[in-house]
Amino acid sequence: MLRFAAEPGGSAFVEFEPAELVSVTLNGKPVDPAEPVGERLALTGLAERNELVVEALMTYSNTGEGLHRFTDPADGCVYLYAHMFLDGARRIFPCFDQPDLKAPFTLAVTAPDGWLVAANGEPAGAADGGRFTFAPTKPLATYFVSLIAGPYHARTDSHDGIPLALYCRRALAEHLDEQAAEIFTVTKQCLDRYHELFAVRYPFGHYQQAFVPEFNFGAMENPGLVVFRDEFIHRSAVTDAEREQRAMVIAHEMAHQWFGDLVTMAWWDDLWLNESFAEYLGTRITAEATAFTETWTTFAMQRKAWGMRADQRPSTHPVAPTDVDDTALALLNFDGISYAKGAAVLRQLVAWVGDEAFLAGLNEHFAAHAYGNATLADLLAAVSKASGRDLTGWADVWLRRAQLNTLRAEVERDEQGRYTAVGLVQTAPEDYPTLRPHRIGVGLYDRGPDGAVVRRRLLEVDIDPAADGGRTPLPELTGEPAAELLLVNDGDLAYAKIRLDAASADAVPQMLPLLDDSLARALVWGATIDAVADGERPVAELVTLVLAALPVEREVALVEDVLRMTRSLVDRYPAPESRPAALDMLARAADRLLSAAEPGGSRQLAAVRGLISASTDEPRLRGWLAGEGVPRGVTVDEDLRWLILYRLVVLGAAGPEEIEAMLAADLSATGEQRAALCRAALPDAGAKARAWELIINDTTASNRILEATAHGFWQPEQLELTDGYVARYFSDMPGMLGRRTGMSGERVAVAAYPSVVVSPRTRELAAGLLAAPDLSSILRRVVMDGDDDVRRALLARG
Repeated sequence: MLRFAAEPGGSAFVEFEPAELVSVTLNGKPVDPAEPVGERLALTGLAERNELVVEALMTYSNTGEGLHRFTDPADGCVYLYAHMFLDGARRIFPCFDQPDLKAPFTLAVTAPDGWLVAANGEPAGAADGGRFTFAPTKPLATYFVSLIAGPYHARTDSHDGIPLALYCRRALAEHLDEQAAEIFTVTKQCLDRYHELFAVRYPFGHYQQAFVPEFNFGAMENPGLVVFRDEFIHRSAVTDAEREQRAMVIAHEMAHQWFGDLVTMAWWDDLWLNESFAEYLGTRITAEATAFTETWTTFAMQRKAWGMRADQRPSTHPVAPTDVDDTALALLNFDGISYAKGAAVLRQLVAWVGDEAFLAGLNEHFAAHAYGNATLADLLAAVSKASGRDLTGWADVWLRRAQLNTLRAEVERDEQGRYTAVGLVQTAPEDYPTLRPHRIGVGLYDRGPDGAVVRRRLLEVDIDPAADGGRTPLPELTGEPAAELLLVNDGDLAYAKIRLDAASADAVPQMLPLLDDSLARALVWGATIDAVADGERPVAELVTLVLAALPVEREVALVEDVLRMTRSLVDRYPAPESRPAALDMLARAADRLLSAAEPGGSRQLAAVRGLISASTDEPRLRGWLAGEGVPRGVTVDEDLRWLILYRLVVLGAAGPEEIEAMLAADLSATGEQRAALCRAALPDAGAKARAWELIINDTTASNRILEATAHGFWQPEQLELTDGYVARYFSDMPGMLGRRTGMSGERVAVAAYPSVVVSPRTRELAAGLLAAPDLSSILRRVVMDGDDDVRRALLARG
């Protein structure tokens, strides 16, 4: 039932996608139950107050959108969850599906005996005969409406008058029970910190967190019922960095209860009002309120790097674009720019206006727009008023213009080793020539008598975009003894690419292992990897640095990210004949870290994973799989067994029989996905043909099985075997996206891109598809970005 106001005698339409439309009544009068035109049901002859009642059969989903239905292979139990984002509400009920039309929702659900049903609203009494009713919600946008239904396992608690709950599948119950105390602790700590910062308390009654299967996002901020992918309930050993990630996602989704849920963007062009703020606050609150205090290190190395990569691609866009005409374009903007770049820009804004003024502006924004909608102009007005600064110019260069700047240190020294001139030069890409104001730190680092690296001086510098030639001089350093390492952007306040001066870059291999501050190390690692990605420095230099410095890296998040980023470059940047040597050096670095790591700790687990992924030592891997020669402190659990088997499959040292035996021993959702990954990675023509058919044409497989298959298909070790599929990607992918739409289709298209086939031919085929006038906006962006990655790799090889 939908109640709404309208102009008397006017017309409208509701968005609706039924499998079978049984009946429709408008204001008590039957409406011809013809099929909707497209995804719209037309309504005419409206009254001032209207009531629409629809009876229909709807279709369950296997894409993670709409009402997703999952059968757990572990026990045969069926689980449902609703995911309305971004425009999926029409797959469940008729609605006016746009974010500026908010209304209270009242839900009633009939479910089988033994099922648990939870929703945004609080229960309106005990379930009666399988009938669950829920109290009306606060005004919500349609894309926030949600429920879960099935034999979910529950843990409950309360804090500061707020009822708390955790839900997961029964197959994960014992793991949730083990981890519930940590999850509840993080939840309570974050609630307390948000209540300290914000004048408005958590506004949606109970706070439930459901961990559901085959979820497309990391999580979704549905008010009162936040939904997470259930991989966050860890079934095997994990590193502290993975526990930190879960805490950050909890804090991120909680920030959305204010940014997005309480105050909602008026349209998707202001997506950043949701995601950038949640990204910034999730990182900040985790560091301030929980045991995971190094989240800004993770942000610098991982999240901001993600934003910078997205910002340099052909598909770059402003943080706050003005040309988001429909939800298809909106979906494409859920990327590193809207999340991480926006968060980095907000951190710069806080440094500029001050934290007190920033928070005062946010609280005024909440008070003015609670349970309603707001725009960029509304927020800027509130922060401008609180800070006394006009933010119009700041917003123009930081939020309305795409791409990023590069900050380079230029240094001159005299014969005595003293600075005669130091300057910071800001440049911009030719197609995006905007120079911006930056507030940054510049640190001077030297080795002390005991060998430790210490920072002897920190300068705070305001970079003027109008400076002559883009050069901001640092006269304070004239006459100062030159530092061994001059670290630009020390403290990581700036969103910009960083380049060290030549002497500092040369000193990195000696200085990096001795730097005590993890954030400083993240900045040095990040600048080095970025210079390699840009083709300014060879990948061999990075691998050599990894071999020298990674074994003594103390921060596990840096270990994991360095291994991941370096492996990605090693798979694409060296010439094929050089790759084995580079991969071997990466494996040796992980092996050295394994030898140095404390048994049973996070660094040891990260080292083992990195070693398995890069190893070509088949006997050693087979031994570990059989429990032989396993390092002390390492438990070869389900997830590690799958990782070993995957690597053996890629190397041609394990086959279908081993995959099926492993699946029989781990008949779970994760096991099925790992088996799909391994089957696609088999170096066999028949296996590749079956995998490709699944990727392109199968509509019965779930979103996760398709993604796993796509991830396993392309392997640098199997380029000859898969050569014929390069052209097929560009011919077959439009059809796939016609069958698998939305986020599920986009994720498969990205995973299946032949990014490891670094050749001019791959680029020629991409150009041919991009020339097609009717290419979908989703596939156009995927191909543009994939092609740019191949372009960079070709340049690096040259």
